[in-house]
Amino acid sequence: MKEQFAGLMLRIHFTEADKWQGEPLYKAIVAKCMELGIEGATVFRGIAGFGASARIYHQRSLSVSKNAPVMIAVIDGEEQIQKLLPYLDQMIQGGLVAISKVDAIRYKPSGEEEPRR
Repeated sequence: MKEQFAGLMLRIHFTEADKWQGEPLYKAIVAKCMELGIEGATVFRGIAGFGASARIYHQRSLSVSKNAPVMIAVIDGEEQIQKLLPYLDQMIQGGLVAISKVDAIRYKPSGEEEPRR
């Protein structure tokens, strides 16, 4: 089944060293997305990047670095994304959140139950 919808995409940028209440920030954000019933979130670990601090963040090796750049992509309807934003205000100490309007297509097998809201 194919469903097209207008939505918002968040791209949340920070570093792997960032924490929220003692756990990695990326885990906390993904858990909050699940709790709010957001369609999905994907975490990307970057090779290199820099932000407002003009400090370059990179992975020194795949297994040792704890300060690689991280990006989480979240796509859902505007109402769901708006529910998440106040939590991000609390959780993110340093980073960037980009919000874009998107035309999205959701594919799911026939007979699959509707997304939880």
